[in-house]
Amino acid sequence: MIRVLKPKPKVKEASSEKEVLKFVPLGGLEEVGRNCAYFEYGNEIVMVDVGIQFPEEETPGIDYIIPNVSSLEKKRENIRGLILTHGHYDHIHSLPYIIEKIGNPIIYTSAFTRALVEKRFQEFRNLPKPRFQVVKNGDKLRIGEYFQAEFFDVGHTIPDSIGLILDTPVGKLVHFGDFRLETDINGKPEKEHLKIFEHIGKMGVHSIFLDSTNAQEEGHATSERIVEKNLEELFQKANGRIIVATFGSLVTRLAEIIKIAERLGRKIALNGRTMKDNIQIAVNMGYIKTKKDIFIQLEEVNSHKDDKVMILTTGGQGEPNAGLTRIANGEHRYITLKRSDMVIFSSSVVPGNERSVQTLQDNIARQVDQVYNSRFLDIHASGHGPAEDLKLVIKLSKPKFVVPVHGYYFFRAASAKHAQSVGIPKENAILVDNGQVCELTKDTFQVTDKTVDASYVMVDGLGVGDVGEIVLRDRRLLAKEGMVVVITTLDRHNRRLLKNPDIISRGFIYLKENQGLLDDVRKKIRAILGRVTGHRDIEPDYLKTLFRDQLGQLLFTKTQRRPMIIPVIIEV
Repeated sequence: MIRVLKPKPKVKEASSEKEVLKFVPLGGLEEVGRNCAYFEYGNEIVMVDVGIQFPEEETPGIDYIIPNVSSLEKKRENIRGLILTHGHYDHIHSLPYIIEKIGNPIIYTSAFTRALVEKRFQEFRNLPKPRFQVVKNGDKLRIGEYFQAEFFDVGHTIPDSIGLILDTPVGKLVHFGDFRLETDINGKPEKEHLKIFEHIGKMGVHSIFLDSTNAQEEGHATSERIVEKNLEELFQKANGRIIVATFGSLVTRLAEIIKIAERLGRKIALNGRTMKDNIQIAVNMGYIKTKKDIFIQLEEVNSHKDDKVMILTTGGQGEPNAGLTRIANGEHRYITLKRSDMVIFSSSVVPGNERSVQTLQDNIARQVDQVYNSRFLDIHASGHGPAEDLKLVIKLSKPKFVVPVHGYYFFRAASAKHAQSVGIPKENAILVDNGQVCELTKDTFQVTDKTVDASYVMVDGLGVGDVGEIVLRDRRLLAKEGMVVVITTLDRHNRRLLKNPDIISRGFIYLKENQGLLDDVRKKIRAILGRVTGHRDIEPDYLKTLFRDQLGQLLFTKTQRRPMIIPVIIEV
């Protein structure tokens, strides 16, 4: 049954084919993360999600990458609302960095997501307080004159995940957020969870926006019941401590693990701030029900018998400063690995993290006898529907157009092929890239040649957007080739060299073992100065350019490497 908060007039229909609705993705369509898009009709805009993307190899030193909302800043007064589909970082975590740029619109989201956002904003006390409209399954809300949203529950790995049916002048648009079909112990989709998709299929849907993160995976989603069963069987075999590494945001999984630990009489220690915060919020809101004394502090771990302790930790992706990595490296204040420990990775590997995860698992395997991940046993179920889930949802919802979202082009192309396999014409399976402007009429979905700026905006420490491509290029050069600092002390009046040039190398060569190259560099410096000696009008900047160019060529000739050269000129 659909619950309506207030009776609302019907959404205005487009009066002609020339009136179009725009769909513009700002992130999430060429990467995993940074999910953000908006719908625009007339002078009204509705945004969906504002997530972060974690840094890549090509973005050294960066904390996060966030959506570029520059195309919305001048139209911030037109933004009627921001819908957050669920509480994972890749859907909500950019909000503090962009809230002022988009005019602090009303945020439509579920109760649990609201609590996570409010917790996040405690770290940004100078920002405007977010404004919320909490929604539940079945709610219908008017968002401006041209948009009405109907919300429904979807299966995912965090409580209160929602999808939305956006009623617009050109038709009904359905965005599922991140989702999977809930399956039974036999791997069959549960009928109760299919009802919403059958309901959508009766509406005459214009377009669906389909989570494609797992589109290249076969079959249906693994049942969480199978995961819980396998985890409990593993736990029962453990004779020492159990250390479970997973995402701090997989609250649904964490809730089941806590129940199992309680049945087995184990105390639980939480390692990682995200883990602690999310579980505390879930306990406070009643999503996790357990005895209060089941939790112990990390410093209490060694005061309990090993077979009565379980540690839940973040860091399963091999992040350098995360909880499990510090434990594996022997850097944790309270926890040191023991040979009798059982370590379980109950999470998937985020694309791009394969090497760091493998290195972490190798490190742990050298120190403990039992290490498990989902390759050996079903101890993780993804929150994203694989191929058969997507095909079934497309068949049940019966859209005119299918727009794969969330993931690299390869993932979305696979999703488009799934749509074609269940009867969607090839031209109606729409592949869009970040920043492309799409125009929708009642019967068409066109990817235009218009674009908005969807380039990376980097967050580095307290700086937002101040690290651009030039800075990243320098960082990549330093990481790849190193640097050479050349310090020359000159007579201010005649530009004569007053002392032997000092040369500092970092990441390029070991100076003590390359004395011949150092001598060549000093000779080149003297040769350059010999040509300009006596010219008092020679600018230091020009001299630095000569050093940079000619020393760079010398070093490349000698080493086939191009370090960054930083000339320093001291005039006395």
